[in-house]
Amino acid sequence: MKPVLIGLTGGIGSGKSAVARMLVELGAAVVDADAIAREVVEPGQPALTRLVEAFGEDILTPSGELDRRALGRRVFRDEQARQVLERIVHPAIRRRTWERIGALLAQGRHPAVVWDVPLLFEVGAEGLVDQVWVVTAPRHVRLERLRRRDPDLSVEELERRMAAQMPLEEKAARAHVVIDNSGDLETTRRQVQAAWRRFVIGSAPGPDAPGGGPA
Repeated sequence: MKPVLIGLTGGIGSGKSAVARMLVELGAAVVDADAIAREVVEPGQPALTRLVEAFGEDILTPSGELDRRALGRRVFRDEQARQVLERIVHPAIRRRTWERIGALLAQGRHPAVVWDVPLLFEVGAEGLVDQVWVVTAPRHVRLERLRRRDPDLSVEELERRMAAQMPLEEKAARAHVVIDNSGDLETTRRQVQAAWRRFVIGSAPGPDAPGGGPA
């Protein structure tokens, strides 16, 4: 049976990573978009070389790794610089992502392959998956989680990052599954388990279903 390809998304601070771990416990394989984004700019990777060519060596740490804060300062509120960054990094991320997803789908060892991706809707990729699962939480809960996770960031910066994403309510309205992660983890786990039974164990995409990657 072909694995179900799930696009797991949500707003920043909604708790996608916790839900992804729960899905792994149930037998899913996870492809983490953020992890791949870090991989493609590691020392020795072509994307990092191109970033240095575009932005200069001051975006590197003394050990030769990407200084994300320095790069962030360069592209913050500079639309042209942001577009340069995206033209360099996004193709590398897409290639590696679909190599991983394609291999896992072909192996067929897991009932589901989960693509954990923050900007699924923003990049228009929801049509590439069989199901969209959205993790939600109230804005004040998300903001508090973000402040605990990265206390060096100001509330203004956190608000800006939240505003840069599609409203969470709109994402939820377009999802097959909505997981409310505003309470304790056990409550969230019960929702994940119920959705898994209904949408994964009780559902399998046909041979012409989406999930084959970008054209």
